[in-house]
Amino acid sequence: MSTFSYPEVGATRDGALPPGYRHLRYRTRLRSDSFRAAGEAVLTWRLHRRVGIPFQTVADRAAPGVRVASGLAWLSAPCEIVWTVDDDGRIGFGYGTLAGHPVAGEESFVVSRDEAGEVWFTLTSFSRPARWYTKVAGPLVPVLQRAYARRCGSVLKRLA
Repeated sequence: MSTFSYPEVGATRDGALPPGYRHLRYRTRLRSDSFRAAGEAVLTWRLHRRVGIPFQTVADRAAPGVRVASGLAWLSAPCEIVWTVDDDGRIGFGYGTLAGHPVAGEESFVVSRDEAGEVWFTLTSFSRPARWYTKVAGPLVPVLQRAYARRCGSVLKRLA
């Protein structure tokens, strides 16, 4: 049984983010012929494994209920996949934080194709500090989150 550390499970799926959290929306354009390759890189963890932060899961592909963990040394960040999408317009997933994660909230990684055929990577999240050290870090946490989002976009451009 999952023990999510926040009540709004699934809120990143449609973009209406809940109040009371820091919101992050990062979007970058990818090559127009990269939709399927970029989406597969997201769903099969290639993006996460190449970003440079240790990442663990036993599953080969993102699916609801799959658990993942990332972190450096003593910092553990357990999450569980909440939703996935894989259709002609969007490919990606959202995962939510579990008990013990440094923040409480959700993050999604989505590759999309717009009406003009342009391909985009969007990282969306909502979070708030959940541990003493993320509360103490205060304004540094959103700076690190934005840097991570930019890094994801840069890595995905190379992968796709």
